[in-house]
Amino acid sequence: MAEQQFTSETKVAFLVAPEGIEQIELTSPWAAVRDAGAEPVLISTEPGKVQAFEHLDAADTFSVDAVVGDVRVEDYAALVLPGGVANPDALRMDETAVAFVRDFVASGRPVAAICHAIWMLVEADVLRDREVTSWPSLQTDVRNAGGRWTDAEVVTDANLVTSRKPDDLPAFNRELLSRING
Repeated sequence: MAEQQFTSETKVAFLVAPEGIEQIELTSPWAAVRDAGAEPVLISTEPGKVQAFEHLDAADTFSVDAVVGDVRVEDYAALVLPGGVANPDALRMDETAVAFVRDFVASGRPVAAICHAIWMLVEADVLRDREVTSWPSLQTDVRNAGGRWTDAEVVTDANLVTSRKPDDLPAFNRELLSRING
């Protein structure tokens, strides 16, 4: 399979909370999107900078490009939801962020969620009859939301791409890129 290449007009949204993002789950897909020629865009609930973590230890900060209340689904080719326990737990309390995720899934554009980010898909109520994966402790949440949880490095179901953990990032990134229409 040839390596996917996009134009600089292809924008991919990365939605995160102001803190608690698992750094590698942000930076690895970001680099994959950027290296494929698309433009990654960091979206959060507040302007300024966001704080990433390496598990429980504070890591780097990243500048926010846009606030979720000011963006439109149709301006992006795909949505990436990085994990980290605190990140999606905070995001799911923001109705604007939840609505953005819900609308993105409804648009049919790719939505890629890794690890604990599945909580955003649970909160957006978009998992009914969908097959996904996540960090294993969230499988009951997925089932309670009407989804089917599978233990695999990457699971795709229509426009959803999901993975369990940082070790799954190569498969996650490959499947994300394969679903973006440049």
